[in-house]
Amino acid sequence: MKNEKSLSMQEFALLGEGELAYLRKIRTDELSKKFPNMPPMTPGISLWALFGAGGEPIILSDVRAKALEGANDQELKTVTLQ
Repeated sequence: MKNEKSLSMQEFALLGEGELAYLRKIRTDELSKKFPNMPPMTPGISLWALFGAGGEPIILSDVRAKALEGANDQELKTVTLQ
């Protein structure tokens, strides 16, 4: 008999929290829809976003290297999503 444990969506989202982050290019329109509490942004601008393992934005930058630098400052391992 296998000893398997199912993870809830919340438990799964928190895997890697504080250790992993993902980097992806995203438009301000999409950010505003997904995170309505963010400050107003000019629509239609592409930014590099560093997200925590749980999906929350950590750093936004128009320069990819700056977003990665922020990950290094916080000692996070990064992956890139296309």
